[in-house]
Amino acid sequence: MITVDITMVIHIINMIILMVVLNATLYKPVLGILQKRTEKIDSLNNDVEQFEENARHRQAEVDKKMHEASMKAKKALDGARSEAQAAGAEKLAAIREEADGAKEKQLSDLRSQIETARKELQDNAAGFARDMAGKILGRSLEA
Repeated sequence: MITVDITMVIHIINMIILMVVLNATLYKPVLGILQKRTEKIDSLNNDVEQFEENARHRQAEVDKKMHEASMKAKKALDGARSEAQAAGAEKLAAIREEADGAKEKQLSDLRSQIETARKELQDNAAGFARDMAGKILGRSLEA
């Protein structure tokens, strides 16, 4: 049976002293460590969120700069392409002009040769006709 005497009071005092000692040596340091850990985790989470936000902003800036660079490169490429086409068209026109000049020269040379040959044939046509008539008739036509 339980008897209430001085030992019970000593046990109660002993328990209270034990609770105070344990609270001071074990619970408070552990609770302090847990509190610091929670604060550190919250701080790291905030830092991570801030870094992620900065990363998103920087990625947006990089994307914008890449788009601008792409547009500049496209404009430069289009400009170079149009310059190349213009230069090609100029060279082609010069080559055509040169070819047309050479063609006209050859045609004029050919016309002059044809004209010379025609004059020679017309000049010699009467002599050829007399000679042929003489051969056909078998006698000379000189009178």
